[in-house]
Amino acid sequence: MYKVIISAPYMQKEIDRFIEELKNKNIDIFIPEVKERLEEYDLLKIIENAHGIICGDDRITEKVIDKAKKLKVIVKWGTGIDSINKEYAESKGIKVFNTPNAFTEPVSDTVIGFMLCFARNIINSDKIMKQGKWEKIKGFTLQEKTLGIIGVGNIGRRVAEKAKVFGMKIIGNDIKKIEDPPCKMVSLNELLEQADFVSINCDLNETSYHLINIEKLNLMKKDAIIINTARGPIIKEEDLILALKNKIIAGAALDVFEYEPLPEDSPLRKMDNVILSPHNSNSSKLFWDKVHRNSLNMLYKGLGL
Repeated sequence: MYKVIISAPYMQKEIDRFIEELKNKNIDIFIPEVKERLEEYDLLKIIENAHGIICGDDRITEKVIDKAKKLKVIVKWGTGIDSINKEYAESKGIKVFNTPNAFTEPVSDTVIGFMLCFARNIINSDKIMKQGKWEKIKGFTLQEKTLGIIGVGNIGRRVAEKAKVFGMKIIGNDIKKIEDPPCKMVSLNELLEQADFVSINCDLNETSYHLINIEKLNLMKKDAIIINTARGPIIKEEDLILALKNKIIAGAALDVFEYEPLPEDSPLRKMDNVILSPHNSNSSKLFWDKVHRNSLNMLYKGLGL
C-alpha cells in the first residue's frame, strides 16, 4: 500500500471523484488541512512515511526531503515549482513532476480582463452607479496603448496574441532567447519606459526575485499600470505600495503577493487604483480537470504503477 499526501487545495476540493481509482491503484491518501500552502514545519510532521505527494505551493525544502525517507515522487499540481527544492530532491532519487503550460488560457484571459477594467473604467463605473450617481468617467481603448510583457514564455506569448486582437502595440523582455517572438523584444529598462501596461509573466527564480523594485518603478510612465499574475516576490511589494501612494505609477492589478494570503491590514486593500484577486487567475473547470488527470498520471508514473 502506497501512502500519498494530497495537499494541493484545488485537488482536495474534488478528491472524492478519484477515491475509487486511487484505491484500485493500492494508494492510501492522506488529506491534511491546508489554508493556502503547507510550510516546512507542517510537512515535517506528516512526510516521513509518504511515498508520494501531490502538492500546491508547499515549502518542500532540503529539511523536508531529508525527513521523507520513503518519498518516491513529488507532483506539483500546476506549473510553478519555485517552492520545491527540485535539484536536491532529484539528487535523492525523488522524481519531481509538474504540468507546464497548465493555465496559459485562464491566466492570459485574466491579464486581458485586468487591462480592460482599467481601460474602460469598469470597476469605478460600477461603484459610482451603486452609490446612486450618474457620472460618466473618461476611458480609453487598448488600441491606444503599448503593452510590455516581462517573460515571453507560454503565458506571455498567449497574452501577446490576445492583446494583438485589440490592436495594442506589444513589446517584450526575457532573459532567454525567444524563438519566433510574438512581439518586438527590448531591454527591461526600455520596456518599463515605453509601456502603458506592464504584465509580469515570468518564473520566480534567483534572477527575478524583486526584479521590480523602486528603481524600476521609477522608470515607468506616471500613468502606467503594472499587472502581476505570475509570482508575488517578483515585485518588491513595499516598493510598489510606495510607488502607488506617491503616484509614481497610476495603478496595479495583482493576483499574487509576497505574502499569501494577503494580510488583512495591507495598504493594497484600501487603494482605489489597485485591483486585487486571491491568487486565482488559474480558475477554470476545464483546465483544472486537465491538471487533476495529469497530476494523477504523473503520480502513478513516479510510483512505478
